[in-house]
Amino acid sequence: MSDTVTDSFASRVVRWQRTHGRHDLPWQQTRDAYRIWLSEIMLQQTQVATVGRYYERFIEAFPDVASLAAAPVGRVLELWSGLGYYRRAHHLHAAARKVVGRFDGRFPTDSVTLATLPGIGRSTAAAIAAFASHERCAILEGNAKRVIARHRGIEGWPGAPRVEAMLWREAERLLPARNRIGAYTQGMMDLGATICTRAKPRCAACPVAHDCVARREERVDRLPTPRPRKVLRHREVVVLLIEHGDRILLERRPPTGVWPGLLALPEIGVDDDVQSAVAKRTGVDAALIQHLSPITHAFTHFVLEMRPTRVVIDAPPRPMAESSFEWLARKANVCMALPAPIRRLLETD
Repeated sequence: MSDTVTDSFASRVVRWQRTHGRHDLPWQQTRDAYRIWLSEIMLQQTQVATVGRYYERFIEAFPDVASLAAAPVGRVLELWSGLGYYRRAHHLHAAARKVVGRFDGRFPTDSVTLATLPGIGRSTAAAIAAFASHERCAILEGNAKRVIARHRGIEGWPGAPRVEAMLWREAERLLPARNRIGAYTQGMMDLGATICTRAKPRCAACPVAHDCVARREERVDRLPTPRPRKVLRHREVVVLLIEHGDRILLERRPPTGVWPGLLALPEIGVDDDVQSAVAKRTGVDAALIQHLSPITHAFTHFVLEMRPTRVVIDAPPRPMAESSFEWLARKANVCMALPAPIRRLLETD
């Protein structure tokens, strides 16, 4: 690819972004690396429309990296509740503490240092550096992958090492000069999110359509190549809605695994005895056991089928030695760090 073509691609993306791109997102009006980092982590696997309200709530609670680092991880999870992929929240907290401990609270703005922080990969580090310090480095998040794969006609699943390496080479070759890197980086994200979409792309409105290989060869609907399909394993559990008056029993999840560190309903196996499980957790017998309709929740590697069982106990529960259990008023769940399907279950039950 000639320098002329490379510059032409970047110039078209920059011009398009300045006229048609997104300019009113709450994290776009700053070069504060902390705020940019926060938005980039939230935007991983989450739609912009969803991130907005969470971002503003986080900034209000944690206006700088020091306040985030000083907060209990449980408080961070409470504010993250509903965004999903909770490992990101744990990494967010760990990275804030590392910035305070190792960099005296000054958030890095170069991609090499940024990539040493928990939860920040090569593309995220590049995006933060581009926006915060105009570092000339390539991004390769989902939107950029799709634009480059189609424009350059690169076949294969982008997650495959060989294909990803090809995409990175093209991403680096297409970069503009440093003074345009911010607009270009935002433009690649905007182009993939609003024009070069996964389904029904609007090629007629695309600024780089005239030399797009996928469009020329009528392969837009086949690129990028989808991830190879695999059968997700299925897991079934019974979740217990143990109630006493206006309180419900929740259990703090372990720091690793599914929904790490969040509060959730106690789980038992589908063949376990409900009465025995309730007695073990409360010290009293159930007065009412009611089986509710199953609900499912898909994770990346498996599908979880939850069989909710409502249990009412009349006698006061005995004090429990296990600190992972907490009795909470049902109305308090709105501000608790709860997984989204558990929150929905409690709100609709």
